[in-house]
Amino acid sequence: MSTFLRSATWRSAGPQQQIGAAAVEFALILPILLLVFFGIVELSLALYDKAIITNASREGARAGIVLSSPKMTEAQIRDVVLTYTNGALLSLGASTAPTVTVVQSAPSSFPNNLSVTVSYTYAGLGLGSMLSALGQPIVLSSRTVMVNE
Repeated sequence: MSTFLRSATWRSAGPQQQIGAAAVEFALILPILLLVFFGIVELSLALYDKAIITNASREGARAGIVLSSPKMTEAQIRDVVLTYTNGALLSLGASTAPTVTVVQSAPSSFPNNLSVTVSYTYAGLGLGSMLSALGQPIVLSSRTVMVNE
């Protein structure tokens, strides 16, 4: 009879032990879930900044090739790109301006190409600053080449 009472007592304590096991399992899985979640957020911020930089290089190249008299200077093209990126990039504290490089081929060469390259050091939430501390910052870059009209 005492064995029956012990097994009945053990069975009634079962759900309490299961609740504790669920809490321990959740505590073990929570860091992994948070890492995945913040990784997705970090990646989406980087992709957004990459899209802004790509569009900025297109805007600069388009502004530089449009038929106008006089042609836009490299400084004016650089201003078009920086105006486009101003306020659009998600810097999250560390605001660094993108680097703009404008290369025009010689007017006598055919085709007369204009190349606009935009580079930006990504800061992000944590990944960018962690990699910068290790000496390898994440640099997003985009290059657009268009033929002058």
